[in-house]
Amino acid sequence: MSKEFKTLPTPPRLPTRRARILLGILLAAVLAFVGLDLSLFDLVPSGGGLELAGKFFSAAFQPAWQYQDASNLPADISPFLLQVGRGLWTTLTYAVAAISLSIVGGMVLGLLASASFWERRSGTWGVVRWSVRVLIAAMRSIHEILFAVVFLATLGITPAAAVLAIAIPYTGTLAKVFSEMLDESPRAAADALAYLGATPLQVFFLGRLPNAIPDIAAYSFYRFECAVRSSAVLGFFGFTTIGLYLRQSFENLHYREVWTYLYALILVVALLEVWSSQLRRKFVA
Repeated sequence: MSKEFKTLPTPPRLPTRRARILLGILLAAVLAFVGLDLSLFDLVPSGGGLELAGKFFSAAFQPAWQYQDASNLPADISPFLLQVGRGLWTTLTYAVAAISLSIVGGMVLGLLASASFWERRSGTWGVVRWSVRVLIAAMRSIHEILFAVVFLATLGITPAAAVLAIAIPYTGTLAKVFSEMLDESPRAAADALAYLGATPLQVFFLGRLPNAIPDIAAYSFYRFECAVRSSAVLGFFGFTTIGLYLRQSFENLHYREVWTYLYALILVVALLEVWSSQLRRKFVA
């Protein structure tokens, strides 16, 4: 004689931790929109804004190959395309100098801020680690634009001011990411070295650091691309990067020149992306 068993209804599943986090983010976004009183109607240009936007974007189809108005220019001014190339070269020079300092400083501070560097040491080394973490948090909390304003007032429009304005916050960002990459790297080799009696320095530099190098290199290439864009933005403060010439052309309503500078910058960033992608594949492999 068979018995029939009734299946009990499945109790409703409670929201997972991930769902609660996503719900919290959505709620925060809604509160931000409400608090700022944002509206889609604010995106509609008012007055002559629509006409100005039309002129600007229509110029994208006719980039300039020479100065739009050469009547008021000095007689000894460089040709337009030569000035574009000079602006790009200065932009890249500032970016290379800044990211070089940032990688060195970020690597040193990243080591000192990583838990894996101190995990086999006793004593009060935790104070050192957390002091370094506070330092790199302060460095990356201040944007390079604010550093540019400070150094512009103290050092003037000099290459050192531009390089330091980019290098300091980038050092903090790189140090934070490097320390996390070191702590998240595979630890099997490090544990094996520790079992064989290696010193803490040998365990770290031979067991943990090599495993993190590919990720560190890949992220450094990405931050170099960001440094190029930051270098261009500093031109709006008077530094002789491509941003300076872009700002001058925009202020004079020479929108075709503006788009030439923008296209040149986009091309350089795209080429850097291709180059860095090839290098990242070599490092990761």
